[in-house]
Amino acid sequence: MSTLTLKDGTEIFYKDQGEGPVLMFHHGWPLSSDDWDAQVIFFLKRGYRVITHDRRGHGRSSQNIYNHTIEQYASDAAELVEFLDVKEVVHIGHSTGGGEVIRYVNKYANGRAKKAVLISAIPPVMVKSENNPDGVPMEVFDNIREQTMNNRNQFYYDLTFPFYGYNREGVDVKDGIQRNWWRQGLMGGIVAHYDGIKAFSETDLTEDLKAVDIPVLVLHGEDDQIVPIENSAIKSAKLLKNGKLITYPGFPHGMPTTEHETINKDILEFIQE
Repeated sequence: MSTLTLKDGTEIFYKDQGEGPVLMFHHGWPLSSDDWDAQVIFFLKRGYRVITHDRRGHGRSSQNIYNHTIEQYASDAAELVEFLDVKEVVHIGHSTGGGEVIRYVNKYANGRAKKAVLISAIPPVMVKSENNPDGVPMEVFDNIREQTMNNRNQFYYDLTFPFYGYNREGVDVKDGIQRNWWRQGLMGGIVAHYDGIKAFSETDLTEDLKAVDIPVLVLHGEDDQIVPIENSAIKSAKLLKNGKLITYPGFPHGMPTTEHETINKDILEFIQE
């Protein structure tokens, strides 16, 4: 196991595999770096160096109960990048990881980031407000908090149905994928997951999107039931200076797993442009 002890004492678990141009993947809530397996093997076989890590409080990283914010997640990623001394990195984030990526690239990259990819990502901001009338009502996130606090074991299994579109008629439901999501979720700490809900739902990344000038690929499923596309990818693409948007009819939130052949191909093409 490889771990990095951050400045505040938090231990971050990471995997650094392969040689070649560097790709760094940032996972979603409440998962771990294992959620990128379909991407890791694809890009390793094509000559890339692939770095993944478990966010603080998640997976095999220490279950720190403090500082679960997008700001801190981006700062943690920066410490790992600087420790590994990698440059010209393509940063790829799914869901909450997409928020982490855009904050990192805007505030912490210091010229080390070459491109970015946002997949099913939370920016600009999820929660509904006067400034974001198309957002998701706060009641939805309050329910996620309630279920995480009091019913986490069952909730994490139930959530896989909308996450992967397994509640849609005619979909091939794969129990192993659901169990793997559940396994990853329950490896993490309940406090980190509870506090992370505020981080992914209420953090406004509008100014980060506007400020980033490196090329950014935005990928989103049109049937995303977790992060609705109209309030996320569509808006993000318009805010970016150098953004490219690809949407997929019928694809779910968890499309890096269920639709990895399509997603990997589009990421590879963007990287090679």
